[in-house]
Amino acid sequence: MDDVLRLLLAGARLAAQPGVTGQELDRVVDRLLVRDPAVDSGGHAQEVLRELLPTLWEGGWQPADLAHAVRRKVSTRAARLVAAVIAGEAAAEGVAERAPRAWTAQLAELDSRADTVAGWWQAERVPPAAGWRDVLRVVGLLRTLPRLEQLVPPPSGWSAALLADSSWDDVVDARALSRIRGLLAKAESTDFEAEAEALTAKAQELMARHAIDTAMLGHRGAAPATTGQVQARRLHLDDPHAEAKAAVVQAVGTANGVRVVLLPAFGIATLVGMPGDLDAVELLVTSLLLQSGRALADAVQQAGSRGRTAAYRRGFFYSYAQRIEERLTEARDQARVEATATYGSALAPVLADQQAAVDRAVEELFPSVRRRSGRTVDAAGWHAGRQAADAADLGGTRLTGG
Repeated sequence: MDDVLRLLLAGARLAAQPGVTGQELDRVVDRLLVRDPAVDSGGHAQEVLRELLPTLWEGGWQPADLAHAVRRKVSTRAARLVAAVIAGEAAAEGVAERAPRAWTAQLAELDSRADTVAGWWQAERVPPAAGWRDVLRVVGLLRTLPRLEQLVPPPSGWSAALLADSSWDDVVDARALSRIRGLLAKAESTDFEAEAEALTAKAQELMARHAIDTAMLGHRGAAPATTGQVQARRLHLDDPHAEAKAAVVQAVGTANGVRVVLLPAFGIATLVGMPGDLDAVELLVTSLLLQSGRALADAVQQAGSRGRTAAYRRGFFYSYAQRIEERLTEARDQARVEATATYGSALAPVLADQQAAVDRAVEELFPSVRRRSGRTVDAAGWHAGRQAADAADLGGTRLTGG
């Protein structure tokens, strides 16, 4: 075995060990620098990482998942390293012509400035020692990742028949989604609290009513069969307080018929629901996390030293999430009351059947899922979070018209 490859594998095993120190890892890095001072000039790390990818794809991981896991566990710079390797593999394997849209969309969003390890190091312009440390940590992490649920067929399952099956594409009303996105963008950008409330409220109204109309169209056979197919996708949550932020995801999902299963160690939330509901929930979650982040900054400033504690911030997000769920549920129920005037007694059983289908999908994907116990939070943070949810999100103000 080549000396560089041997050192690379030994260093990766070391990097994967809990509690390993930088000094311990640098003993391997120093030896790598002697043999390959230009960082992977021989392509050994590139080959090792590319050989890991097929196993990870078969294990349920997708391109965006890997980039997120590396960013969370190693660094943003290291995430660009794995993105470069994924990009290189995709180009070599002709993925753009073979993959479903859910896969190619993730590839397009990767922060990749090169397609090889050596190219990544040259683009980052960091010292060789820093480059080799990142390589060792990334290889070590990827070799120890657990299996995930298979949400999208891996490359071994791609075929012409799969590409022709539109059920793996997003089945949404693009016009409705555009209106929701536009309302939320305005809510995020305005400096006027009342306007933000009204815009966000209108977005939630559109989400709830669109979900009802889509369900009824599918029930009457007026929509494509794929519209009623339950799907699952992953939402990535960044630190700090990723698990507390997941409570906001849970709140939005619960109010909109989407089940949420959290993988706390990696800050990954799996959303299970109807395609249009998943898109709408993602949009609303993104907006609420942005709004809650601004509200938290204001609350921390007012709370002084107490507001800087982790317990305070965690309490803020959990309280914010609880109140958001209450208010979103109120908006959903109001939309259902209004829709009943249109659809009559046929509405309730259709919505019940749809939720039952979502619940069955969760049971199939996560047969051992369980609820986690509550976390200790700061009472003041809890109170501030509830106030922020009352003030910044779904007030009684409503907009008229489209």
